[in-house]
Amino acid sequence: MNNSEQQPTPYRGMITLSIMLATIMQTLDSTIANVALPHMQGALSASQDQITWVLTSYIVAAAIATPLNGWLCDRFGKKNVLLVSILGFTLASCLCGVAVSLPEIVLARVLQGISGAALVPLSQTILLDINTRDKQGSAMAIWGMGVMVGPILGPTLGGWLTDSYSWRWVFFINVPIGMLAMYGVWTYIKTLPSKGARKFDMFGFATLSIAIGALQLLLDRGEQNDWFSSIETRIEAAVMVISFSYFIVHTLLTPPEESFFNFRLLKNHHYSTGLLLIFVIGLLLYATRALIPPMLQNLMDYPVATAGLVTAPSGAGTMLAMLLVGRLVTRVDIRLLLFVGFSIAAFSLWQMSQYTIILSESDIVWPGFIQGVGLGLIFVPLSTATFATLPPEMRAEGTAIYSLIRNIGSSIGISLVQTLLVRNTQVVHSGLVENVTPYNSAWRDSTVASIYDLHTQSGLAALDDMITHQASMIGYIDDFWMMFLLTVIAMPLLFLMRVPKRSL
Repeated sequence: MNNSEQQPTPYRGMITLSIMLATIMQTLDSTIANVALPHMQGALSASQDQITWVLTSYIVAAAIATPLNGWLCDRFGKKNVLLVSILGFTLASCLCGVAVSLPEIVLARVLQGISGAALVPLSQTILLDINTRDKQGSAMAIWGMGVMVGPILGPTLGGWLTDSYSWRWVFFINVPIGMLAMYGVWTYIKTLPSKGARKFDMFGFATLSIAIGALQLLLDRGEQNDWFSSIETRIEAAVMVISFSYFIVHTLLTPPEESFFNFRLLKNHHYSTGLLLIFVIGLLLYATRALIPPMLQNLMDYPVATAGLVTAPSGAGTMLAMLLVGRLVTRVDIRLLLFVGFSIAAFSLWQMSQYTIILSESDIVWPGFIQGVGLGLIFVPLSTATFATLPPEMRAEGTAIYSLIRNIGSSIGISLVQTLLVRNTQVVHSGLVENVTPYNSAWRDSTVASIYDLHTQSGLAALDDMITHQASMIGYIDDFWMMFLLTVIAMPLLFLMRVPKRSL
């Protein structure tokens, strides 16, 4: 244990507040721009396919820059990296807000993604550094609230800013937050001398970056390109496999002190098991957040603001659970907390699998709240256990890889459920259409026959719209069923987790 873990840190509350402002700013931006895309499309004269690059450019840039965090902290010091990241993110947000063309905003989003990549892992590192072992559970609860609640509140806040002011305020809102965060970091975090980083492994960084960038492009654009029927997707897959193969071979043949990725991280059982579990959590549970808002807006005609309000209690459930579990994590077996969290999350997915085309607001609120509780019970114990035995000098790189794996799992999960939704909807639509004949008993009802008159264009259009709605709802239900089953199947992985010692 180093001195930073033995001695109390001055201004710990102000440091926590400052870095959490930076974390929330970055996590909000991962979803806050989504609801403003249609408004941006008109203002920037972009097609629907082109405007998605506003999201894709940010995701890919952040993924590529994330693994750099460990090397940068060793070379320049955590405080300096954090200050530059906050400044770059804030300035990039201004550039996004004043952009007048698609290339301008895409370039600004690339800068925003690169600058923001370090904010989440570095905030986790600093919170672990400034808190003693017995308080790290509570610290991870605070950090987890920023990471989990930001993406949930993003669409609600983004919708309100867009409707009340302009889509540009989706980005301008970061300016005061960034300035406050910079002031707090500059004032209260002590400057420590850098370690004199190991030699920069350009080949390792390049091959890993290309592999991650290709994977993110494949996942983000795969559905609209019809996956492997597209030449673009096949090229991205080939580039990813070749680059990652080179990276693995290079890393195995390079001494640890000269390699871009310190594979000694994976020799720590708690850390490697935590990576596996956070990947599974991203894969299975984050995807729900990508399904509910479009389901409410497209099938049930919820306004953006209302859809945000009925999904917001999920964040409230997460915050409540994290506040509770932060106190329990040092007193209760971590595996028990994780099992309870997975069980609650699975129950919420089972509730969602019972949805119908007619839902009350409470039918949305309560399963979301319950799932939020489950995620809160999972996230804090897992984060605490993952880094419980990792040496402090390896935390910066460890938190960067941890965030990267979580984001990759989330991207894969979202792509998976979106693909299954589209394909299942098409299959169900075809099956329902086969039963639409004049000989079906439903047509004996004069009211039904008058609404869906098969001899008129309007009647056929109304019938097709109704069938599409029903097929889409069944597609969503199939996704919820799949996530429920996979969550249950994944629960035995908890037995891989060992309980770290609670005292040093």
